[in-house]
Amino acid sequence: MALTPLNALHQFLAVARHRSFAAAAAELGVSASALSHTVRQLEERLGVPLLSRTTRSVAVTAAGRRLVEQAGPGVAQALGALKEASSQPGTLTGALRLTLPSTALPFVLTPLLASFRERHPQVELDLVVENRKADIVAEGFDAGIRLEEYLERDMVAVRIAPPFRFVVVGTPEYLERHGTPVKPKDLLQHDCFTYRSSNTGALLPWDLEKGSRTWRLPVRGAVTTNDERVWLGLAEAGLGLAYVLESQVERQLKAGTLRRVLEEYAASVPGLFLYFPSRAQVSPALRAFLEHARQVLTPPARRKGR
Repeated sequence: MALTPLNALHQFLAVARHRSFAAAAAELGVSASALSHTVRQLEERLGVPLLSRTTRSVAVTAAGRRLVEQAGPGVAQALGALKEASSQPGTLTGALRLTLPSTALPFVLTPLLASFRERHPQVELDLVVENRKADIVAEGFDAGIRLEEYLERDMVAVRIAPPFRFVVVGTPEYLERHGTPVKPKDLLQHDCFTYRSSNTGALLPWDLEKGSRTWRLPVRGAVTTNDERVWLGLAEAGLGLAYVLESQVERQLKAGTLRRVLEEYAASVPGLFLYFPSRAQVSPALRAFLEHARQVLTPPARRKGR
């Protein structure tokens, strides 16, 4: 196939999405060297660099980001239309690419995906589980799932999980050895598993609240991670206290292997939201996913911005 600007654009968008020539080449079924040559030809045609390349990484330049934002949705829509044209009438096809944190797994994977796949078996799902704030436009996602506090103001957001609490837990054995905290500041004397932000690298404090008063505690411990599932395993081993979603430890709390501490100070959050840049860019697959979420989960509350 002769190289055209649209072919080159499609290939550039794949590299920008993966941040990797090798991964994009594997998706497109071409060699990495041929793909690099195609992108360089596009850059020469446009007269601006679209990618910043090093031996270890690929980053999108400012000009490249503008091209992704302006052309990406249109190319995705065109590819979806081509696939739709070749499908059986009434059959939903296409791809749905979502970014979501590990905290969303019990809210999304368990109640939604199995039944969604059964209803729409020809929709391809690409779920990227990562505990960082992704740029869904630049990285080629259809939508993302995050806590409300991490949403950009210009995003359309749909609630897909009701409000829930974060609780501090530990084993009875740990609490017997080290004592049970009775005030928020007592946590500063305990071994607490800390969370390091994947975006900033900073250690995040534990948020507690009671009535109108709030606490942001700079807890510390021997183990730092960016995945709360690690905390849970360590807490169950009796090595310290963890700050987790209450729903994640329902089984352990019922069994008595973990206990809540400072429960009256547990912090509530508004829930999880599925977000995307603009209603005009909603693909049929994403629209179907949203409708399915409305039917399966608690009726969502919509809002634009904040």
